[in-house]
Amino acid sequence: MKRLSWPLWLSAGALFLFLYAPIAVVILHSFNSAKRGGPWQGFTIEWYVTLFQSPEKLSAIHNTLLLAFASTAVSTVLGSLLGYGLSRYSFPGKKLFSWLMYVPVVIPDIVAAVAMLMCFATLRHWLGLFELGLPTMIIAHITFQTPFIGIIVRSRLEGMDPAMEEAAHDLGADTWRTFRHITLPLMMPGVFAGAALAFTMSIDDFVVSFFAAGPGATTLPILIYSSVKRGITPDINALSTLIVAASILGTIAVMFFQRRGEK
Repeated sequence: MKRLSWPLWLSAGALFLFLYAPIAVVILHSFNSAKRGGPWQGFTIEWYVTLFQSPEKLSAIHNTLLLAFASTAVSTVLGSLLGYGLSRYSFPGKKLFSWLMYVPVVIPDIVAAVAMLMCFATLRHWLGLFELGLPTMIIAHITFQTPFIGIIVRSRLEGMDPAMEEAAHDLGADTWRTFRHITLPLMMPGVFAGAALAFTMSIDDFVVSFFAAGPGATTLPILIYSSVKRGITPDINALSTLIVAASILGTIAVMFFQRRGEK
């Protein structure tokens, strides 16, 4: 294996510095005792204590976690069924449906957010349903999370050896027993990886949440956006640091389950 030369090390270091220096600054200032940011004045965890003593921010944390857990639970089931169906069954229009599954993944978030808002407004006008709030946010998040999970689960299933399922059938197992004892355990790393990715995306999302939110449905990204208009305070840095930590943990979980699935 060739060793990297110093120009490659230098360019890689510059790239990582460009990517992570802004995040490091936010994390550093979340421990700065200065009340309005600026120069370093000493180490403190006061802003994290203040953060968990604020009813507004606790409500935003509650809404964010409820939104993430609820949407991830539903989208994991739907995405797993979607990936399994596209991998194991043939039906008219399968290629078209497979292509359409990628549309929510590649379209800009702002387009998806406006589309969801128009859909909710139309249903509210004609049927009196879907007042904007936490339920509409959950539905909106399920909409963009499900295709990601479906793609990951489908990729996992297509990498499996079909001979194992065929052997189960040859030994007398029906379709349900084969799925329960052979297919499901083998596809679980993909399911967990997709769920971890969906959870991370839900916590980080701002655009879709902003358009689908209603009164009393403020999440952490929305709270940060509204607070920044009045100036960046240390508690906002602390809040941003917690979101970064949640994203890092979600990314580590995705990588863990993907590596586990490759073994």
